Amino acid sequence: MSRILNLDGRVAIVTGSSSGVGRTIALALASEGASVVCSDVTPDLRPGGYEEETAPTHELIAKTGKAIFQKADVSSPEDVEALVASAVAAFGRLDILVNNAGVFCGQNRIAEESVEAFDKTMAINTRGTFLGMKYAIAQMMRQPPRPSGDRGWIVNISSIGGLVALSMEPSYCASKGAVTNLTRQVAVDYAPDKIHVNGVCPGFLKTAMVRSALEDAALHKELHDASPWPHLGTPEDVAKAVLFLCSDGASWMTGTMVNVDGGYCAR
Repeated sequence: MSRILNLDGRVAIVTGSSSGVGRTIALALASEGASVVCSDVTPDLRPGGYEEETAPTHELIAKTGKAIFQKADVSSPEDVEALVASAVAAFGRLDILVNNAGVFCGQNRIAEESVEAFDKTMAINTRGTFLGMKYAIAQMMRQPPRPSGDRGWIVNISSIGGLVALSMEPSYCASKGAVTNLTRQVAVDYAPDKIHVNGVCPGFLKTAMVRSALEDAALHKELHDASPWPHLGTPEDVAKAVLFLCSDGASWMTGTMVNVDGGYCAR
């Protein structure tokens, strides 16, 4: 039986790849043979994370595999179009896109949420996902399909906040709700072309984004108690789901949102 997760010969882009979930996804794709274009606003680690290695993601991959770094602001059409072009220039094609770049601007009820925070959250989380799919799919339609007939694999990182309401997170929930349904919509349009478009909805993870909450005993307990599973998730849990969705194991999957949340949304 062939390796289900074999990604040999495939070319991937991962946005927000310098830290946390994006970094872990990029490393996981490379470990299964993909050439990876790592993209972020900087190759440097985000302060406050839990990574043990401090080298940039693309440098870690390059020790045993193939990777480059391409700076990109995912809210910029010019940057995203150039990002896709960089994959083709470096590796000849584009097979996988993981739209992971995202921001969280803090907790407020909507009356106190600033318009600037809303606009920034929508620009990165939603517009960035839209632009990533727009330019990646255009490239996937131009190039020859894989031997299987598949033209590409897209995985959008949404959130449990894209499925259910999270207290005091109006902008974040709005942005991720849009990502969730945009994933389904694009999947329907491009299923006849054999472009897989799926998403992952992580729950509460041990990353720099939530470190302040994890280091507050009361908030940590609140996050822990919110999930039926007896511990919080890790970026590795999300990366495993992404690997599957980019592999031949998911050959008849599209338009699916996979919850990686310790049972949070099952309540």
